[in-house]
Amino acid sequence: MLARREYGRSELAHRLAMRGAPMAEVGAVLDELQQLGLLSDARYAHSLVTQMTGRYAKRAIAHTMKERSVDAEAVADVGEALSAIDDVADATALLDRRFPDPPASEREKARQVRFLQSRGYSLSLIFRLLRERKNPC
Repeated sequence: MLARREYGRSELAHRLAMRGAPMAEVGAVLDELQQLGLLSDARYAHSLVTQMTGRYAKRAIAHTMKERSVDAEAVADVGEALSAIDDVADATALLDRRFPDPPASEREKARQVRFLQSRGYSLSLIFRLLRERKNPC
């Protein structure tokens, strides 16, 4: 599994348990993989931030790490990279790529709002961006 992509320790443990591996063996194998440097929560957290930046908001990235039980130290290590993310610029670029024109109707506006909300952006930011797109002055 690690040959394909990075995994966090808890996510890999869960996947191995789902495949029927005994929990006693899983813990020993994960410890060995960490000692060999093949399994690292810090590397996993960094890859998540890199993968999701530009497509998801900071809070969505943080939520994903929490949901996948990434180690607190690993989350702290990527804290600087997370704080460097500019949600306004990313949301604007995402909105421009996905919807090049301002919403022409309330239905289209709702569609754009739902899209950005699904990516973790706050409603206040979304409405501000939509207002600015409508009135660039």
